[in-house]
Amino acid sequence: MRVAVYPGSFDPVTFGHLDVVRRAAAVFDRVIFAVLTNPRKTSFLTVAERLDAIRASVAAIDPALVDRIDVQSFEGLTVDVCRRAGAGFIVRGLRAVSDFETEMQLAHNNRVLAPEIDTVFFMTSLEHGYVSSTLVREIARSGGDVRAMVPGPAEVALRGALERVR
Repeated sequence: MRVAVYPGSFDPVTFGHLDVVRRAAAVFDRVIFAVLTNPRKTSFLTVAERLDAIRASVAAIDPALVDRIDVQSFEGLTVDVCRRAGAGFIVRGLRAVSDFETEMQLAHNNRVLAPEIDTVFFMTSLEHGYVSSTLVREIARSGGDVRAMVPGPAEVALRGALERVR
């Protein structure tokens, strides 16, 4: 079985993330949406909110994927998550050429840490190439409409987080 891990903070999950995971699921038998919990970083959405939004969003975009995409949180190194899950691949999305330099460094570092694990890059579809979680958070904080950038469950989670901080 070909298993891949798709790591990230997903704060919040965007249509770009879902585009990448849908295409990864066409290549791999199982994909793990691995939500990083970083105790040194303050996230806008809680881990539970991110996990719930991802699960609901995957079910909404393609119910057939629910059985092939796992959603879980993790701390620490992505390669350790891969080893625990028996995954031989790390999935990363690229929006633009500028993403490649950072992603290439991460891929090389992961290869040094775990030579048995390869990184596979998927280009985000053109219609989602401008979307980033950081941009979505800024727009949402400023009262803008993010529905074209995030699935409904993520938009609901963002509204809840905004109510908490106000």
